[in-house]
Amino acid sequence: MKSLEELYNRALELKNKGMSDKEISTELHLSVNTITWLLSKDLKGNRVSDTKIGWRSVGVYGNRIEKIAEVMADIVTEEISMDNVTSIIGITINGIPFATMLSDLLDRELIVYRPHPSGKEGMFSSNFAGVKGKKIVIIDDVISTGETMKRTIEDVHNQGGEVVLCVVLVSKLNSDEINNVPVRSLIRATMVG
Repeated sequence: MKSLEELYNRALELKNKGMSDKEISTELHLSVNTITWLLSKDLKGNRVSDTKIGWRSVGVYGNRIEKIAEVMADIVTEEISMDNVTSIIGITINGIPFATMLSDLLDRELIVYRPHPSGKEGMFSSNFAGVKGKKIVIIDDVISTGETMKRTIEDVHNQGGEVVLCVVLVSKLNSDEINNVPVRSLIRATMVG
């Protein structure tokens, strides 16, 4: 998006299609607070305290996703022993392409997780590997507030799995861990000023 007005128009369009603020925040790579602010404020004079992360130029070609996944795989192997990883989780929607590539590159099974929009327990797709007894690396595109990642880690633990690492394309967090699990990113976006 090139301007705040374009971002507002896109958020409003998604809201009018019935998406929740949480779903819109995931789609636009902004925090829920920013979406709530954006949809409820006058666009004149108010400053936003978030950064939009767009990676469309990567996402339009599979070979570009694969190159990013290769960097993520390198981070995984640098951070932990592969003896401690049985599975890769992709968080829907945007984490799945990266996780699929990592699953192939690291020769580990693939798990797909769909967070619940209201923060309730999410779902693990039955078409992919299960969680119980697995040592898991979670993959997503962007961490904004960390709430989706926290919920994913909790849901993995509730299903009898163990999360050993989280890897994302971009992190907006000021911390290198969530729920005592290390978080690594290719890029860290930090608000200054």
